[in-house]
Amino acid sequence: MDSSQAPRVTSGGRTCALVFAFAAALAGAAPGARTEDSKPVFVDRATELGVDFTHVNGMTGELYFAEHMGSGVALADFDGDGDLDLYLGQGHLLAPSGEAIASAAAPALRDRLFRNDLDAGELRFTDVTAESGLDARGYAMGAAVGDIDNDGDPDLYILNLGANELWRNDSQPGVIRFTDISAGSNAADPRWSAAASFFDFDADGLLDLFVGNYVEFRVAIHKQCASAEGVLDYCGPKAYQAEANRLFKNLGGGVFADWTARLGLEDLRRPTLGTVVADFDDDGLLDVYVANDQHANALLLNQAGAGFVDDAALAGAAVDASGQPQASMGVLAEDLNGDGLVDLFMTHLHRETNTLYVNLGDGLWDDGTRASGLGRPSFLYTGFGTAVLDYDRDGELDIAVVNGAVKRIDEQFRNGEELPLRQKNQLFRGLGEGRFTEAPDFESPAVAEVSRALAAGDVDNDGDRDLVVANNNGPARILLNRRRPPPERWAGVDLRLPGRNEATPGRRALGARIGVESGDGSIRGWRRFHSDGSYAAANDPRVAFLAGDDPLAVVVAWPGGERETFQLRERGRYSTLVRGSGERTVRPEAVP
Repeated sequence: MDSSQAPRVTSGGRTCALVFAFAAALAGAAPGARTEDSKPVFVDRATELGVDFTHVNGMTGELYFAEHMGSGVALADFDGDGDLDLYLGQGHLLAPSGEAIASAAAPALRDRLFRNDLDAGELRFTDVTAESGLDARGYAMGAAVGDIDNDGDPDLYILNLGANELWRNDSQPGVIRFTDISAGSNAADPRWSAAASFFDFDADGLLDLFVGNYVEFRVAIHKQCASAEGVLDYCGPKAYQAEANRLFKNLGGGVFADWTARLGLEDLRRPTLGTVVADFDDDGLLDVYVANDQHANALLLNQAGAGFVDDAALAGAAVDASGQPQASMGVLAEDLNGDGLVDLFMTHLHRETNTLYVNLGDGLWDDGTRASGLGRPSFLYTGFGTAVLDYDRDGELDIAVVNGAVKRIDEQFRNGEELPLRQKNQLFRGLGEGRFTEAPDFESPAVAEVSRALAAGDVDNDGDRDLVVANNNGPARILLNRRRPPPERWAGVDLRLPGRNEATPGRRALGARIGVESGDGSIRGWRRFHSDGSYAAANDPRVAFLAGDDPLAVVVAWPGGERETFQLRERGRYSTLVRGSGERTVRPEAVP
């Protein structure tokens, strides 16, 4: 079913005041194509658009391990008006008990919620935190978004240093409202959590929840750590015991049950910072990849909803090519070399390089970092959030990475900087076949900050992905992509399951994949429909494709393996495709 009645919205004229560019900062980076003019592709318009948010990490000079790791961001259409609203997590000063405290410097801090008013004709955000009921005052670390009650709107799971929070979306048209159901949900995990993914692991129609927990840090057990030179610095994950991950089964009615042990995951105790869900072995079931800090990563293959088996070590996706675990932070899953298989990309600590695991099929993976061109430019940086996008509209996927050190940078420390962890962010342009080059047209001007979460989504509904960066102890950035495609040259897709009636689509079909059918019947450009991945972030699941004059045939591989073909005739907008309303297709054996 094509949603031809959905509102078509465009953004009005705008001026660009503050420029914030993704920078290629390593001398000697491989050359790439320049933009069509000298202006940067991404421009920061947060302040101009009404987002005046600044993160406070609560640092007091004690170098608490958690204070430089947050915070989170979520992009989601909370009020159902067709545009993306914005959640931003906040930090606090911390008491020895671990509870948040207020001070004259940071009074009554709480998470913030901004409504996107693009449906009114011009891109603008309005702070609706107070009227929304979202009174979240924990020490926020990240966010996940999923429709837990199948009512068609996204609910919000906030990851904290301390008990997590589950907020049910009770919004009505034009009014965003949230209700805290944490206490009765059984999903308020008390551990330090930074990553989570919603997915229906047992195909019962309800979204379950995988929570990646980090380490057993509390202010009351704070340790002092020092550099090799004896200078006090932030600790690493090995200074504390790793926490156990959790998988919560959705029982309906806003209630979850901890099925971790029942599903064979009770021994999964590693410091997790990233999770992403996809059908990695192409069997129609949703699996989980877990990115762990300085420990082997896990590839949890779904055993028909009855349990999970960690296949990472045998498959070649647990450690790097030299056999060493890396400091995995951000993670994304996408077909990055165009062969139809879901690959994996991870951000890491400086002097490790970011890593690309290429899916070889038949359950095997290969560390393709060196051949991809993604290794050398990332060697001197510590990456956190990451996103896939086609920023230059050439049909090849690009990768954005936001950086920020976790150990004091000597020069910044000597200069007396308050938080000497600033690094430039990076953008890698896709060249095809899994090869990338750092984009030189992002060199200047640039801002170096302590960036953490990165969420991607089409904030202004113009057919390209914009980026929202959550900086630690600094301002949030809304980076709009100014190389928008002409309205007649793109078509967007939003995927839904059937709702309670024909007039109301159900929840978004997280875990599906979308590809474009070529004239010869082959499928190209497979993209995941997801909100998870990156670091501490929830993303816009919608997918936009370049389009010509003819109807665009898209193939949707729904969770479970069933496939349908839809003809997209609308241009310059997102069409809602509902499972069961397309043309059912038989999957050719040659098509992955």
